[in-house]
Amino acid sequence: MTVKLDIISDPICPWCYIGKTLLDRALAERPGHPFVVEWHPFQLNPDMPREGMDRRAYLESKFGKGRADEVYNQIAERARAEGIEADFPQITRTPNTVDAHRLIHWAGLEQVQNKVVDALFAANFREGRDIGDREVLCDIADSCGMDASVVGRLLESDADEQAIRDRDAHSRKMGVNSVPTFIVAQQHAVPGAQPVELWLQVIDEIIAQVAAAEDQPTG
Repeated sequence: MTVKLDIISDPICPWCYIGKTLLDRALAERPGHPFVVEWHPFQLNPDMPREGMDRRAYLESKFGKGRADEVYNQIAERARAEGIEADFPQITRTPNTVDAHRLIHWAGLEQVQNKVVDALFAANFREGRDIGDREVLCDIADSCGMDASVVGRLLESDADEQAIRDRDAHSRKMGVNSVPTFIVAQQHAVPGAQPVELWLQVIDEIIAQVAAAEDQPTG
């Protein structure tokens, strides 16, 4: 039996990066887990200019001049506590992520979605690369086994852009207002970066429920 795990996320969201890393650790501890993962778009900054903007200016406009450092110090502290590699000072621009979401969508069609999401998080949080830059996105696509020339042509078009915006709007309409949001079996929403222990508990409960159902006599 498989169980759908839908993840609503933005690749520039640090809590999404932390949340995915913790989920991956739990999945590695339970190699027989039932989850089939699909990633869904959510733009933290839907009104961001297409070319992005200076990160310091963005953070100060969003959180206030003094508050920006305080917020990111807390995030960096959580990452360090979990042993998660991140180099926040190296990030100099905050991108518009619609193209990154388009790449994630196309990666899903080629069965490399999780790999591309990992590469986007690494590029942004560990390498300080601008994941709004189409050359960077093509390089990520290539590193994940996708055809970079095809991806480049798609990025130059408006292919699937409206679909990404519509899916984002649908999530907001359903009540999602922060990311990451994990939806288990299309029923149970789990918001935020959850600890490994919680995911292990969820996985073990699902496995137990499946086993109990299979033990039920039929006919």
